[in-house]
Amino acid sequence: MYDATRIQVLEGREAIRKRPGMYVGSTGERGLHQLVFEVVDRAVDEVLAGRAESVDVTLTPGGSIRVTDDGPGVPVAAAGDTETPSLEALLTRMPAATQSGGRHSVTMGLFGLGPSVTNALSRHLTAEVRRNGMHWVQHYARGEAIAPPTRKGPTTRTGTTIVFEPDADIFSTVECSFDVLAQRFSELAFLNRNLTLSLTDRRPTGQARPLRFHHPGGVRDLIASLDARAAAHADILGFEHEDPRMAGTMEVALGWSDTAAARVHSFANSSPTPEGGTHVAGFRDGATAAINAFARERQLLEAAQPDIGADRIIECLTVAVSVKLDRPEFEGATRGLLGGTAVHACVQEAVREHMGTWLAQHPKLAAAVIGRTT
Repeated sequence: MYDATRIQVLEGREAIRKRPGMYVGSTGERGLHQLVFEVVDRAVDEVLAGRAESVDVTLTPGGSIRVTDDGPGVPVAAAGDTETPSLEALLTRMPAATQSGGRHSVTMGLFGLGPSVTNALSRHLTAEVRRNGMHWVQHYARGEAIAPPTRKGPTTRTGTTIVFEPDADIFSTVECSFDVLAQRFSELAFLNRNLTLSLTDRRPTGQARPLRFHHPGGVRDLIASLDARAAAHADILGFEHEDPRMAGTMEVALGWSDTAAARVHSFANSSPTPEGGTHVAGFRDGATAAINAFARERQLLEAAQPDIGADRIIECLTVAVSVKLDRPEFEGATRGLLGGTAVHACVQEAVREHMGTWLAQHPKLAAAVIGRTT
């Protein structure tokens, strides 16, 4: 007979280790990289909050991953810090709710659960904190603290370093892909122009020279990197705009392409939105309205001709649309589709205005573009 006595309630690290795929997506390479992202999230947030300047990630010869930031250091309860979460709480307790992912934070994880997930799924983890003139170290094994934080002596530096070794008993591979990490870190730097991120591969078959990701031009730099023609002709349209109606900001960039291949890269709070959403729909509607209004005004369309369709316009563009919202609304648990009617209206209005101004300032290029869409 099956009754309440047979129900097993799992909490904390036990639940994570029992069902790891629920927390990091898989026990393959995807889940392995998620361990890295959960730790990097916290470090990047320090930079976005203005408390740190850079984040360094190293793949070590022994197979562990080291993530270091130069922020003030995570509070250490053993030092009398009253700020929360303290180091041990950060590494052993899942938040009561998933992170809100507000505009000043990054959530590369599926649910924004943070370093506690990485700790639970690691064979070993060591945390080092340099804070208020003191160097602290704490060791963990499979998510459990081996001992309280210990003082290692005075220091003049500040920051937090987390070194972890993924548990080979859980993951089918414990070899991170340098290219996968590099692609995501570069993307983060495009989306957060104040961020400096480095990645170094010191494994026996890796490349010791670090890659440094810093893109002060924001998503304009992203478009330039994707479209060599746009970069060469310096004809990229880009703008940033804050709108209180959607409680957030938008950053949009686009380049005109000669190839009929729509390339729309969309993001919400620094996370890719592969399914698009209201920010993408707003861009499409705003761009379509601006181009058709310009075409009608300059008589590039005959009166009897229908408006140029959105799909035809998008085919001529390489686009990046990034929104950062205080209260993002995602449809579904994977955060791949952004909702929110206010986002659609705000992006549409801003794109129509900025693109309309740009077309008027570049009439020859605008005419050529419209000629390719009709």
